[in-house]
Amino acid sequence: METALRLYSAEGTSGVSQPAPSQVTEPAPHQPGPRTELLLTALKMALTNPGEHRLFRSGKLAGLFPSRAGLGAEAALIALQEGLLETVRTETRGRIIVEWVRATPRAVQFIHHHDSPQSALRELRELLATTQAGVPVWMAEAKQEVAKLSAQFEERAAALLTQLSDLALRVEAALRRAEASGLWVAEPVGRLVPWAVDVLEYLDRRKTAGATADCPLPELFHAVRTQYAQLTLPEFHDGLRRLHDVRALRLIPGREVSEPEYALLVDGQLMYAVNR
Repeated sequence: METALRLYSAEGTSGVSQPAPSQVTEPAPHQPGPRTELLLTALKMALTNPGEHRLFRSGKLAGLFPSRAGLGAEAALIALQEGLLETVRTETRGRIIVEWVRATPRAVQFIHHHDSPQSALRELRELLATTQAGVPVWMAEAKQEVAKLSAQFEERAAALLTQLSDLALRVEAALRRAEASGLWVAEPVGRLVPWAVDVLEYLDRRKTAGATADCPLPELFHAVRTQYAQLTLPEFHDGLRRLHDVRALRLIPGREVSEPEYALLVDGQLMYAVNR
């Protein structure tokens, strides 16, 4: 985090005004603003393409955030402060610090909370409540000034119908995913692996967030430990073997094993990733 703050400080000396961390306020999940949209886009990009990324775009060089100023800088600072992104390394070029980052398991949770079926349902509920409360008053005002407000009436009605149609599609897709999620394991396995459903939920949320690659075992272990702090690595490995045996998930051999202590041997193969 100190590296991120130095980055903003270095940019400030180049004439770019940056927001004070105490002034950065994250929008509520059901009221996504431009800053939240920037965060979601950046985190999905980081998860879709695993590995390290430049924090900011620079000319033709790709980066997670479009600019070192304004909303881009605010969104990047939130991502670092909240642990959605972690710094891998930095490069100093003159007065500019180029920071390389990668997504953390918290990024999956953030995307799930802000851009998930549950978020769509919450938005629909609030939209319906607002519509039910506001339409009668608005129609009474429209009747009083029909000639003046007719154009505005048609425009707002069209926008409302478009938004409701979009939300209806998202809700329908959410229901289909909920019915097909298959977050169920046999009772004997559930007793032996009490965190089995948490593993399956995390893998589903990760895929919904845009991560297409297999989930590395170190990432999955740390994600499960957020709910089961006493879970040991041997217990984690034993549980994965059981879930693999009942086909609740699939263990994948690792091409690059950067942290071998998390790998486990199954049927003579060194497994280092998992998928559903």
